[in-house]
Amino acid sequence: MNALKIAAMQKNNLNHYLRVGTTLYRHVPKPLLSRKAEYMLLPWNVETIKQDHPNNWKEIIRDVDRYNGFCTIPEHQHYQRNYQGFYNIYDPIAYQPEPGNCDTTLQFIRHIFGEQYELGLDYLQLLYMRPLQRLPVLCLVSEERETGKTTFLNLLKAIYGNNMTFNTNDDFRSNFNADWVSKLIIVIDEVLLDKKEDSEKIKNLSTARTYKSEAKGKDRFEVEFFGKIILCSNNEDNFMVIGQHETRYWVRKIGKLTSQDPLAGAKLEKEIPALLHVLYHRSLSTTNQSRMWFTPEQIATDALKKVKSEYINRVELELYELIKEIMEIKELDAFSFINQNAKTLLDRSGIKIPRSRIRKILEERWGLKQYPHASNFTTYQFDGSGILYEYEAKGRYYSIQKQEMDQIFHRMLT
Repeated sequence: MNALKIAAMQKNNLNHYLRVGTTLYRHVPKPLLSRKAEYMLLPWNVETIKQDHPNNWKEIIRDVDRYNGFCTIPEHQHYQRNYQGFYNIYDPIAYQPEPGNCDTTLQFIRHIFGEQYELGLDYLQLLYMRPLQRLPVLCLVSEERETGKTTFLNLLKAIYGNNMTFNTNDDFRSNFNADWVSKLIIVIDEVLLDKKEDSEKIKNLSTARTYKSEAKGKDRFEVEFFGKIILCSNNEDNFMVIGQHETRYWVRKIGKLTSQDPLAGAKLEKEIPALLHVLYHRSLSTTNQSRMWFTPEQIATDALKKVKSEYINRVELELYELIKEIMEIKELDAFSFINQNAKTLLDRSGIKIPRSRIRKILEERWGLKQYPHASNFTTYQFDGSGILYEYEAKGRYYSIQKQEMDQIFHRMLT
């Protein structure tokens, strides 16, 4: 069934009423600036139906479709609105696969995914054919303008309609998530999620099977989660915190388009049925080798390494600032500490990092050496109220002299 047929069906359903549980709804089109319509359910009541249809309201009430409740079942090939007596709030997509030419679209996808073109097609194919499959967090980054990032997102929106949503940083950080938690694709545009808790939230979402849905004035409840997260940013280096050993992110730096076509979006949209035909019939170039389908090696990019490197630099700078702060508060000529002391300081700042990584910073980057034998030393730590206190400890400790701090800062810049 093509888009025109689906549109005709929806047009005939402008006055379609239904009952879910004990509540009446009306299926109505919401006009968009694109002159298309976004169909939505609005709560209705019997009195309004009587006013609108005074001569046949009884027949309308008698014939309304009845459902036991709502459910969310993502399906594209064999979609069912009525799923075992429940109203499926996941919408059918407006296009079906049809043979045709989609060379413009495939060329554009090659621009987005570059040398990972086949992996990109696999990603799009899994999105279409296996919507329940968990996929890596796709990050499209570029400091340049007119790269096609927005065009790519608009293409996905044209395919998946209401099943895709655009969020801001504030939307994502908000506790109220009922408007996006049941979507297939969750886009955060112009992303700048530079807090550790942001990264943890995305990591949890990328592999979660259930999540708590919350709306204003309503109790939280658990929903099945199958969303795929796409992040877009003009910041290539530190749009978010990605740890050195993190494997859930696929970061692609997008180059500038060689030519600009103001009608590119319309051309890509026209080729959607042919693109879906390609995705429906092609053989995947990869097999399922991880919980995110792709292996970390398959989706590794220089752009990802750059973001991870920025995270390590952030850890190094935070540790330096913490030590510098302690030395200034206590007017110390030298500060002694063991690896665990440094880890505790970083944990307090919301940075979770293994001690092996801290040792690498201290010894390889800062040139520090541990005392050869376990010995007593005096060190400092913050308590739960943020008050700095002194205590005695024993171990193979590091010691930083006050005059070494400038040298360490210089090493951090190289």
